[in-house]
Amino acid sequence: MSYRLLSVVRRQRTGRGWQNWSSGRSGASAAEAHPVALPAQAQVVICGGGIMGTSVAYHLAKMGWKDIVLLEQGRLAAGSTRFCAGILSTARHLSIEQKMADYSNKLYHQLEQETGIQTGYIRTGSVFLAQTQDRLISLKRINSRLNVIGIPSEIISPKKVAELHPLLNVHDLVGAMHVPEDAVVSSADVALALASAASQNGVQIYDRTSILHVMVKKGQVTAVETDKGQIECQYFVNCAGQWAYELGLSNEEPVSIPLHACEHFYLLTRPLETPLRSNTPTVVDADGRIFIRNWQGGILSGGFEKNPKPIFTEGKNQLEIQNLQEDWDHFEPLLSSLLRRMPDLETLEILKLVNCPETFTPDMRCIMGESPSVQGYFVLAGMNSAGLSFGGGAGRYLAEWMVHGYPSENIWELDLKRFGALQSSRTFLRHRVMEVMPLLYDLKVPRWDFQTGRQLRTSPLYDRLDAQGARWMEKHGFERPKYFVPPDKDLLALEQSKTFYKPDWFDIVESEVKCCKEAVCVIDMSSFTKFEITSAGDQALEVLQYLFSNDLDVPVGHIVHTGMLNQAGGYENDCSIARLGKRSFFMISPTDQQVHCWAWLKKHMPEDSNLLLEDVTWKYTALNLIGPRAVDVLSELSYAPMTPDHFPSLFCKEMSVGYANGIRVMSMTHTGEPGFMLYIPIEYALHVYNEVMSVGQKYGIRNAGYYALRSLRIEKFFAFWGQDLNTLTTPLECGRESWVKLEKGMDFIGRDALLQQKQNGVYKRLTMFILDDHDTDLDLWPWWGEPIYRNGQYAGKTTSSAYSYTLERHVCLGFVHNFSEDTGEEQVVTADFINRGEYEIDIAGHRFQAKAKLYPVTSLFTHKRRKDDVELSDLHGK
Repeated sequence: MSYRLLSVVRRQRTGRGWQNWSSGRSGASAAEAHPVALPAQAQVVICGGGIMGTSVAYHLAKMGWKDIVLLEQGRLAAGSTRFCAGILSTARHLSIEQKMADYSNKLYHQLEQETGIQTGYIRTGSVFLAQTQDRLISLKRINSRLNVIGIPSEIISPKKVAELHPLLNVHDLVGAMHVPEDAVVSSADVALALASAASQNGVQIYDRTSILHVMVKKGQVTAVETDKGQIECQYFVNCAGQWAYELGLSNEEPVSIPLHACEHFYLLTRPLETPLRSNTPTVVDADGRIFIRNWQGGILSGGFEKNPKPIFTEGKNQLEIQNLQEDWDHFEPLLSSLLRRMPDLETLEILKLVNCPETFTPDMRCIMGESPSVQGYFVLAGMNSAGLSFGGGAGRYLAEWMVHGYPSENIWELDLKRFGALQSSRTFLRHRVMEVMPLLYDLKVPRWDFQTGRQLRTSPLYDRLDAQGARWMEKHGFERPKYFVPPDKDLLALEQSKTFYKPDWFDIVESEVKCCKEAVCVIDMSSFTKFEITSAGDQALEVLQYLFSNDLDVPVGHIVHTGMLNQAGGYENDCSIARLGKRSFFMISPTDQQVHCWAWLKKHMPEDSNLLLEDVTWKYTALNLIGPRAVDVLSELSYAPMTPDHFPSLFCKEMSVGYANGIRVMSMTHTGEPGFMLYIPIEYALHVYNEVMSVGQKYGIRNAGYYALRSLRIEKFFAFWGQDLNTLTTPLECGRESWVKLEKGMDFIGRDALLQQKQNGVYKRLTMFILDDHDTDLDLWPWWGEPIYRNGQYAGKTTSSAYSYTLERHVCLGFVHNFSEDTGEEQVVTADFINRGEYEIDIAGHRFQAKAKLYPVTSLFTHKRRKDDVELSDLHGK
């Protein structure tokens, strides 16, 4: 059937249709008819007149900023916004994306009433189809998260799908998810409405004005140079869509914005014989890789093919996006999928195959935030074909960031600073987006890894570990071992394992954890970010005391766990700092903090400082020796006593290991287990590793990976930044009061907020949950983001989880809130409130009982006990 339709389709290539539909929708500003001179200065200049730029302008104006200029190189809404399919979907995997889409939906719904401009908003609802049980599990996980943030959705049967959309073939479905408040809208008209409202609030808008480059002085935006003159400004916002990458590189001080365009296809049909109702639900058939919506009584249908076509690899392209060349052969698999889902369409006349550019990022998440290298330079781009859904919320959060210094939600997963310049290679981006675009509809299983752009950053031990069976994951471009496959295991089966249930690597990680508990393991942790901070005088200590929450005025050789907080007391970084000398400090931070942490330190250090801040991540290979026999291995290699009496906990000393000198040995492991961290100059890395493995043979040494590390740290209640801790989490909310120098009378960033919080009480508290009635072999596993229920009422969500091989149960970490049953407002969370609750963790719609505790009960971890012997009633520790 598809071939017969395809032949009909090919005869339509010369037809009209798209041009008629799009005419008049790109709009024009008043400046087009009567060109006027640009203002000489403004507080903010926004580049881009699509939905992102107009949303930022709209929200800045709403927040009281009036001195704003928006520049568009073509006409308003004539870029990707013009070709948007117009589907507004709130069903997203990330919580922050769900919130952005939900806000966008509410904003667009009232925009027509606010501005008088028709936006084509129609509440149609969406139906997400599942052809497999795994897809249905994925939808159930999303459904659970939507419900708890107030977005109505439900899992429905194939029969119900047929009732909602009678033209759909449902014989191969196992279920679906219905989100009734999703909508369709004219994206170009939404952008024009946002622009109109912004203009009424004082924003000046000029089209047909190209920005040549942004001018920077002393790391701060000072002006923009356009083809019509210069505008001095304090802030610049890059909302240039597919042109954002090139614009970033054109600055006097380049800003790296990693995104790349691909061709994106969808077709338009004439109305059906009985035209579809305007409120016909949008359909997403991810297993078939297609989406379908009503369009003027007919069909608009596109998708994300397995073999995308990157475009515009070098240089700037057209000022306004035009419909690119049709490619029916390329679209044919999606067309076939459409006909399988809606067989009655086989004789329907096609108007047009639309081919438009769409930009994608290296990790399928949009890019927003301030540049790490240029203050006042903000970015909002790389929407991964979700610009309409995210536009309202993303514009709001970016505007909050500019006005208040931070957004109202944690947006780290979208922050520009999660990337480094290494992700901006054009070759890397071209290859990565060819993988990313199909992944938008691929099944999102836990712990999957990108396949492209790999082996970009590797430890000197990479080849040695790879030869010993290391399976790799990637973090910030850095290869890190997940686990080590024994010679008798099937490597291929492990690599292709994808499941929401018990994974194939379970037994492998168990043996690594057991070795960490009973003998000694080596984990290559070279990817951790490492900075050295020194000064000629005492300024290093003075500045760091202000920038960090714990007391760093400790004797030389001591290590301090501390946070780098913002003014609200939230964690900008969670790190360990060793005092190497009176004026020298060594800082260890999470891998993905390399850019963010550097930018924060540089921003807050005094301009006239004689401090030297150096990124030494690549100077040192880091080996983590975990286990009770680690002390024996190091004693033999160093000919020095390593017992706690001679080498106390949280102590750092430079010493020889084997033939290598100058090794920084630290008595810490990041997991709570006994052991040491070795920071080794890279030229000695192979030698020290070989010596450690050789001497360690008699003590049962083996390699281990990050999955074992994760299990160990979660069962010991070790929270990690970026997973459990973020910019909206304070030390008082996660049991880290002892890591803060509140009582020492020293000022530091965030101190006032913490003192206020200590007086008023906390409104959330990090809690450990041990699943009680969960069958590890048969039940779905918790991974992260699962809703937490207290006494049947939603109370928060998990932030990370792992199977504890010690307790033989699953352990989750997550924040518990106290929502008033009457008003829904948050109230103070006390230890008593936590301990008096009965808890459940929702995993894909099924609730499992869980025991909660606030602090680790060390007796549980002193020796291995069988699951049935663990008395969980003592977990309500205080």
